[in-house]
Amino acid sequence: MGRAGLRPQKTAMLVAQRIVQDINRRGNKIGDRLPPERVMLDEYDVGRGTLRESLRFLELQGVISLKPGPGGGPIVQQPDSEGLATSITLLLQFENAPFRTIVEARTALEPMMAKLAAERINEEQLADLKYSVEHMRDNLDDGEIFLEMSRVFHDTVAKGSGNALFGYLIHALLDMLDGSAMGMEYPERHRRATLDIHEKIYNAVADRDPEAALVAMEEHIAGIWRYEEKHYPAALETPIAWGAVH
Repeated sequence: MGRAGLRPQKTAMLVAQRIVQDINRRGNKIGDRLPPERVMLDEYDVGRGTLRESLRFLELQGVISLKPGPGGGPIVQQPDSEGLATSITLLLQFENAPFRTIVEARTALEPMMAKLAAERINEEQLADLKYSVEHMRDNLDDGEIFLEMSRVFHDTVAKGSGNALFGYLIHALLDMLDGSAMGMEYPERHRRATLDIHEKIYNAVADRDPEAALVAMEEHIAGIWRYEEKHYPAALETPIAWGAVH
């Protein structure tokens, strides 16, 4: 390969990049099996240890799964936001950043997502958004359904923005900011207020009114901020920690 001066770890990273490039070049789909190890060893001109390091890295990134035994090998997967959430969490933990960091980020990001969703959301996503509102309304006495539908609502707005980065970022931030795990509770009065503002945002998005969607989402995130600052200030100041239960 002409890369003898590079450390093995660097070589493995370059091979991982080539594997991903080849997945794209071949047009591989989710579930496709990649070439067997012996073929990859010849194709990438590396040792077995380097190739396995490359494949293990891609597995950790969610790009492939490694199936053991005969007929196994690397299978193409769809990466998700779990790795992103882990990486961001670790970065913030080593900065000793508090959980309010995540709320502040949502304050900056989500109104723009709602604005874009009003311009770009497709009919299937709009139906998902409507379902989350209706299902929350029909189950206001169920705290678990409230949290689940709130998550679906914000995920769907992010995806509906038509900006893939927003979709992954919000999914990752919601993974990190699990209010129930932090000991936060949401009484019926709060759940009802959340339902009302979700409905307001949904109507603005469904009406294709970007400015109304942006303003409504600003109102919603500001309400979340006020509620958590009033009732859970200590939780917001708790340093972010990977895998911690708050």
